[in-house]
Amino acid sequence: MKRIQINFKGKSRLFLWVAAVLTALAALTVGVVALAPTRTDFEIDDALGGNIFPSAILSTATTEAQVVEPLDSLYVGNPKSCIAIRLHTKTADSRVRIELSETPFYARSVSEFVLPRANADYVIYPDVLWRYDALRANEQAEPISVVATVEVNRESLGQKVRTFSVRSINECLIGYVQQTPGGTRFRNTKLLFAAYVNEENPMIDKVLREALNTKIVRRFQGYQVRTAAAVDKQVYALWYVLQKRNFRYSSISYSTLSSNVVYSQRVRTFDDALASSQINCVDGSVLFASLLRAINITPVLVQVPGHMFVGYYSDAGRKNLTFLETTMIGDVDLDDYFPDEQLDSTMVGKSQSEISRIAFEKSKEYALAEYRRNEKAIREGKPGYSMLEISKAVRRKIQPIGK
Repeated sequence: MKRIQINFKGKSRLFLWVAAVLTALAALTVGVVALAPTRTDFEIDDALGGNIFPSAILSTATTEAQVVEPLDSLYVGNPKSCIAIRLHTKTADSRVRIELSETPFYARSVSEFVLPRANADYVIYPDVLWRYDALRANEQAEPISVVATVEVNRESLGQKVRTFSVRSINECLIGYVQQTPGGTRFRNTKLLFAAYVNEENPMIDKVLREALNTKIVRRFQGYQVRTAAAVDKQVYALWYVLQKRNFRYSSISYSTLSSNVVYSQRVRTFDDALASSQINCVDGSVLFASLLRAINITPVLVQVPGHMFVGYYSDAGRKNLTFLETTMIGDVDLDDYFPDEQLDSTMVGKSQSEISRIAFEKSKEYALAEYRRNEKAIREGKPGYSMLEISKAVRRKIQPIGK
């Protein structure tokens, strides 16, 4: 076989020249890469699966309460903003600028932060300039496009868009599932039921005047009266006037939200309940609690699986609890009975106030039995069981949302 031989002597200069060129190009490339800024990226994130709850925003807007926990322990900004930006820093003291474009529910906003750590994953909560009137007026779920533009150390990272769902003002966030390093954890947010207890509603004065016109009590004095019976009499006056308004039970209770991340409950606001004269167990409980707080009697919302009823302290020391099943307000139609002002000695049968009082006492008996059946689970705070006293301490965290 004939051997093939290559003579490199004549081409040595060519090879040396090519090698030199390649070496120079490699050095140039390394230099360019070293001088070029390192580009990072960002994500739009949130804790509630892309849902924004107006009731949660409105009720905590003026308080220090943090109902929804931050996404991560390393965060900056105010987690009550709901909308978060995730990014990784390359250098220490990175300067970040975030712009959120305008939507029907918030105005355009620009936020700036300094992130002290290098090579760290940050969660940033930019300022959100909420339009509170728009949130309060939102009666059904609405999609919005959250548009975020981010700069790090004056370098643009571009713009990203994520669709969120702004829920109805009538949807109360009662819990959500949070991702943690150890897995998932359920966060209870039933404190937000207090947002629907609205003792400041302007319509309350009208209802209280109607109750005083019945002459069951001469005035509402709260715990200034001396006996539990006198406290009960004030509560009965409220019960009676709601029956006179022909309130009826309505089973509409669950929200249209279907998610394995968040859980919510539909609740009528005070105005909605008065306008429709319809209540379910939750509506009736928060409505009655609103009236109780308006006359300086401390209410308690008691929840068991699938149901809620209201309690109240019959003494200023908050030692004795009485309970009411508010859905029984609609069990009696007072129009079927004699108005008290038309009664005379020849009439036979129950008056409206008498039959209403019977329903009131039966409601107390029923609710007390319900409480005693579930007391152990309520006291232990088992899932699905809770007891929320609408106290001054709670009011410092959760304010009425109004409407």
